[in-house]
Amino acid sequence: MNGNTVAIIQARMGSSRLPGKVLLPLDGEHVLAHDIERVRAADAVDTVVVATSFHPPDDIVANVARQAGAEIYRGSEDDVLARMRDAAAEHHADVVVRLTGDNPFVEPKLISAAAREVATGSADYASNKVERTWPLGVDAEAFTFESFDAVEQQAREPHHREHVTPYYHEHPDRFDLRNISVEDVYGDRPFEAGPELRLTLDEPSDYDLFRRVYREVSYDDIIDVPRVVDYIVSRDLSEANSEVEQRTGW
Repeated sequence: MNGNTVAIIQARMGSSRLPGKVLLPLDGEHVLAHDIERVRAADAVDTVVVATSFHPPDDIVANVARQAGAEIYRGSEDDVLARMRDAAAEHHADVVVRLTGDNPFVEPKLISAAAREVATGSADYASNKVERTWPLGVDAEAFTFESFDAVEQQAREPHHREHVTPYYHEHPDRFDLRNISVEDVYGDRPFEAGPELRLTLDEPSDYDLFRRVYREVSYDDIIDVPRVVDYIVSRDLSEANSEVEQRTGW
């Protein structure tokens, strides 16, 4: 299959638990800017797009994303599935990679591994979410535009429209789903932590932990995920945000 791989980061200012979280500062850059930089480091990605809403409060999201080197698509605030599908269509995607703007530790190698699994025709959908072995927030999902277009037409439940990809997981008989494990990306497992460790930004306790990590873990271009996990685990910091409720399984 191969073709054009478009990574789409969904991001907006609205958040009931931590408003404006994608623009909070981490080591002198916005959370979203870190996310974009990490996605741009994935060598299987051709284009990085930030898909935000057309509402005025999200003007700043579009501006920050553009300054960080991403393309912009603006669509519905509530129908995220339609927004993501239309962003993919506008940028002529053959393979779509879905990411969110509140994950400043997304792994570029995971993004590329998932994208290549789909681009080579091995799967309709590939991610680390089929069977979770990674910390929460180190997430990437890739799927064919053809399958995604079908999902957008068929998925009508509110949680399908809001969370974008549950329809794939709920209909494994219709799609070829592939899991990307930690070992698939690194060869050997470089850390013991799994989904019990939160590396996604939802609450102030997440942000406090992430600020400490970005302040104290040295890095050059992008911060290294195994070093982040080692830092948190070796200092027994994983309990700092362990009580935060994860509202979606996808």
